[in-house]
Amino acid sequence: YEIEHISVSGIQFLDTLVIKSMSGLREGEFITIPGNEISKLIKKFWDQGLFSDVKISAYNLHDGKVSLDIYLKERPRLSAFTIDGIKKSEIKDLTEKLNIRTGSQVTENLLNTITHKIKTHYVKKGFFNVAVTIEQIPDESLPNRVKLIIHVKKNERVKIKDIYFTGNTVVPDKKLRRLMKKTHRRDWNIFHTSKYIEEDFAEDKEKIIKYYNKNGYRDARIVSDSISFFSPERIFLHIHIYEGHKYFFGNINWIGNTKYPSALLDQLLGIKKGDVFDQELLEKRLTIDENSVSSLYLDNGYLFFNVTPVEMKIYNDTIDFEMRIYEGKQATINEVIISGNTKTNEHVVRREVRTLPAELFSKSDIIRTVRELATLGHFEPEKIEPNPIPNPSEGTVDIEYRLVERANDQLELSAGYGAKMFIGTIGLRFSNFSARNIANLKMWRPIPSGDGQTLSIRAQSNGSYYRSINLSFVEPWFGGKKPNSLSFTVYHSKLSSGYNMFYSYSRGSDTNYLKMSGISLGLGRRLQFPDDFFTLYNELSYQRYLLHHYHTSYGSFVFSDGVSHNINLTTTLTRNSVNSPIYPRSGAKFSISLQATPPWSYMNYLLTGNKKDYSQLPANEKYKLIEYHKWSFKSEYYLKLAGDLVLMARAQFGFLGMYNRQIGPSPFESFDLGGSGMMFSYNLYGREIVALRGYSDQSLTPRVSPDGKVITYKDYAGLSKSGNIYDKFTMELRYPITLKEMATVYALAFLEGGKAWYDFKSFNPFDIHRSAGVGLRAFLPMFGMLGFDWGYGFDPIPGLESSAGSQFHFIIGQPL
Repeated sequence: YEIEHISVSGIQFLDTLVIKSMSGLREGEFITIPGNEISKLIKKFWDQGLFSDVKISAYNLHDGKVSLDIYLKERPRLSAFTIDGIKKSEIKDLTEKLNIRTGSQVTENLLNTITHKIKTHYVKKGFFNVAVTIEQIPDESLPNRVKLIIHVKKNERVKIKDIYFTGNTVVPDKKLRRLMKKTHRRDWNIFHTSKYIEEDFAEDKEKIIKYYNKNGYRDARIVSDSISFFSPERIFLHIHIYEGHKYFFGNINWIGNTKYPSALLDQLLGIKKGDVFDQELLEKRLTIDENSVSSLYLDNGYLFFNVTPVEMKIYNDTIDFEMRIYEGKQATINEVIISGNTKTNEHVVRREVRTLPAELFSKSDIIRTVRELATLGHFEPEKIEPNPIPNPSEGTVDIEYRLVERANDQLELSAGYGAKMFIGTIGLRFSNFSARNIANLKMWRPIPSGDGQTLSIRAQSNGSYYRSINLSFVEPWFGGKKPNSLSFTVYHSKLSSGYNMFYSYSRGSDTNYLKMSGISLGLGRRLQFPDDFFTLYNELSYQRYLLHHYHTSYGSFVFSDGVSHNINLTTTLTRNSVNSPIYPRSGAKFSISLQATPPWSYMNYLLTGNKKDYSQLPANEKYKLIEYHKWSFKSEYYLKLAGDLVLMARAQFGFLGMYNRQIGPSPFESFDLGGSGMMFSYNLYGREIVALRGYSDQSLTPRVSPDGKVITYKDYAGLSKSGNIYDKFTMELRYPITLKEMATVYALAFLEGGKAWYDFKSFNPFDIHRSAGVGLRAFLPMFGMLGFDWGYGFDPIPGLESSAGSQFHFIIGQPL
């Protein structure tokens, strides 16, 4: 028959012309009816997977001609889909991976693809028995539309019953299993999980090969790995290894080096003929380490430097290398670009930048700049990105520092109830203040900011018993040209009725009090020798203590009526090279300081010639002009052990000395040891609180009788505290939970020990009280560092057994 006409029916969304073209039929052509052509055409449409019904009908047969109607019923289209059986977070992740588009036809291929993707996703996570069913529900609101309900049942993860190795003769199975940090067979170690996760397994296989490569087996590889089932929930892992031969370094020759001699490069490389071949070590010593060959060139402007190790000869078990160097020209810094500083003024950033235009490119200067910018505290340390933009044709480089501002202004607003009274605290700390814009109302957003200055205001009160206010200001670049800091602090506090806090609060007495006022002015400068990590800080301080009928029970003070003046000068030498102020991973920090008053008793003798017998004077006369010299040493060291796991080691020492034995040790500025260091300021009385976790507050401070004798702990109620010497040692392991912009949170475990003594006669640096524990720290931009520790004190205190043992500590401020 001759095809007279072709019609298409049943379709709603597809184009008629496209269907006719797909059929391959043309009007005017001849077709045999009945015949194979119609059957083949029907099969062709079915194979498209787009239709749920296919019919081809012949009609209007006359004069050897025929008309054909192609009837196609399209498969329904997707109007919506839902996933159930899993968590919301998993649904979101899975939806992104499936990438299902509404409006697409629901074909068998689509359904199979969805099922395959879901199963593959969960099999990689160890859910080998995941089940996926897809339910189609007609959408009554739209014609020929369906909704898909995807039911996912993960079932239990399969677990590893055992791991078998073959082909390994050098490294035993036990060692290989230890190298696999995330993939473990079932054993009795509660910290090991035997769940199978494909990504973890892949990482662990890489660790095995790296271990072989590090020990000379450069050809080692995993030939194959497979899984077999012990049961539906238990599997065996089979790993076949080719170890190869062990190789050693042979001769190492340098070519292309004109700037530095081969002897110096050999020294930096640190690899000698006969050393076990280690590919990782070779790469580190050439390009990665801080004192690598690459760093030598990059620190002297050779930005385009490149070194390629080439294996020249392999004989027996030895490999000879040729280090081919391309030195290139020295690159000069063209432009330094600062971006992302939306709040901090650009001059505050630029004064910390070590890479300056027209100077030679230096890798170490970039690293130091990143460290200095992180130390400012105005930017996210993890997001400071230096971006060199080289221009080889010109021999120059632009350096862009990409910054992300952090909200580092802090609000302290707290209240507590204890000892029958209410304590309220409010504090504001503006860490990026701008004093020069105070008069410019346009710069109040909501306060003038951007110049890197620090303004702090803090008030604390419980109403009738205790009130205090503190104001401080720091300008880190006084004068604007050099990193010389200026600091100023003023404070005043008043304690009413020192007999005890309950009496005052209940009766409202304000006739008995202790008033403490102080002011200090400090100047600091960054030194250039021995290096510019050193700073020297000098501070002149004055404190005035006014007591009126202030009772001295419970060791609170040494006299009840009188005035004491504390005029002192403090000099502190500090070196700080830690790489981040919030979560340091490397570097060290130490400080040594001397705080001293004039020797008033000796000066009085020189001026008057009258040698007083201070031992016979009452306490308010003896301590009218306070005299002492106070020495302090603190040291911290940070070491990155693996990944973000950091070891912190700290040592502290303090000594409070006297000029005149008749006066004795000063009751001010001594050391109170023990607890969290969070004693309220109304109990400080000019003392230095030193935390030691695992013990109660001040429990490790010796007590002395009026005649200067140290009293045993069980008999010391009501006596004065006087820790004139102390030492403290701390070891902490830290691991971050999150280092995000909104919060830095890390967990820690610590070992700690320390003690305070009255004098050198009783001082024994190794006779310390020990403790251990765990804790958590959270740095929140608005509130600063907060923490919670649990510590256990191992050494009981005679008469104060409850002060050791299990202790909880809450911390506000920098880590202990």
